[in-house]
Amino acid sequence: MLNKHYAIIGGGINGLAVARQLLLDYPDARVTVFEKETDVAMHQSSHNSGVVHAGLYYEPGGLKARLCRRGATLVQQYCTENQIPYDECGKVVVALTKDEEGRLDAIYKKSMANQVPDVRILQAGEIQDVEPNCIGTKALYSPRTAIVSYGAIAKKIAEEIKQKNGTLVLGRKVINLTEKNNKVSVHFDDHEVYPTQFDYVVTCAGLQSDRLASNSGDIATPKIVPFFGQYYVIDEQFKNHVKGLIYPVPDPKYPFLGVHFTKRIDGQMTIGPNAFISFGRENYTGNKFNLTDIYDFLTYKGFWKFSSKNMPAAVRELRTVLSQTNFVAEAAKYVPSLADVSVEPATRGIRAQAMEADGSLVDDFVIRKQGNITHIRNAPSPGATSSLAIAEYIVREVMSHH
Repeated sequence: MLNKHYAIIGGGINGLAVARQLLLDYPDARVTVFEKETDVAMHQSSHNSGVVHAGLYYEPGGLKARLCRRGATLVQQYCTENQIPYDECGKVVVALTKDEEGRLDAIYKKSMANQVPDVRILQAGEIQDVEPNCIGTKALYSPRTAIVSYGAIAKKIAEEIKQKNGTLVLGRKVINLTEKNNKVSVHFDDHEVYPTQFDYVVTCAGLQSDRLASNSGDIATPKIVPFFGQYYVIDEQFKNHVKGLIYPVPDPKYPFLGVHFTKRIDGQMTIGPNAFISFGRENYTGNKFNLTDIYDFLTYKGFWKFSSKNMPAAVRELRTVLSQTNFVAEAAKYVPSLADVSVEPATRGIRAQAMEADGSLVDDFVIRKQGNITHIRNAPSPGATSSLAIAEYIVREVMSHH
């Protein structure tokens, strides 16, 4: 690995974390990060809820479960070492019905198997000891769940990469990679090829990861189908009605976590996100339709299979997309005192969710090595929480098997 030259495609938190890990483990390595935007962390890394997930939901033994737990520890350490704000505000997952209580017990079992620290069940009468304005029949309390700014972490990692003599190439969009005689060439969208060839490349292209991988000779599936999540910031004078994070019990039929209350590291309280198909992989304003992106999911048979299975949930989500009142009402089921609160739209997040041809959403992280190229093909939530652990895993396990 000495003096090898590595390229990382994508300057989001995962790409930056991989570059940092290479420089930590191989100080003599040459590492170049390519990012199509004029700055790092412009996409999912800065359009998310900022939650440091404790690892409650993930299938024990899977990559998500393992790397989320390790990642949460590493994020906390990184923030402490670099004086980045980190708020262990805690989280309650709240059941409102007997059916949800059963699913809550299943999450509790998973969290125990994943060795999530200090998790406990709250009975109805105990919920308000933690969240005074929250109602429910039973809840799961995770006091160690935290909030952070992943954009701030990513920017700090980018500084660290430069200090360790890594190179950041901004404003150049990589569209494919070619490998010949164990060397990899990096091709840009303007038909130019980067003058240096690389020994190893890791692609961390988020919302564009499937395109870059398949253009570079990897298999076409799973495909990224973008789902947006709208967030609203609640009126300043009501923000103290909720202390930390309040989540519903996820609906197993619909693969997202539901509208919840999330405190932000800047002290604001948000409600969100819903989850609905996005008419553009990078359509954060909601009015920038991208015809290629729309064509991509409309011609993907997996999308239609997914849609036919998820119609009731899609209708429910659409109500929150079309009406702010419905959106607030979903959240107010848990905190009735906020039923009439006024809200301001905050930015949208767009999740790079990988979907198989049969319409199933890929649950676990997918990291695939092909020759001297390693592709991150699926790293949605808890991808940011896990980023420093994903980097360790790629550098120390995936790439070292060559």
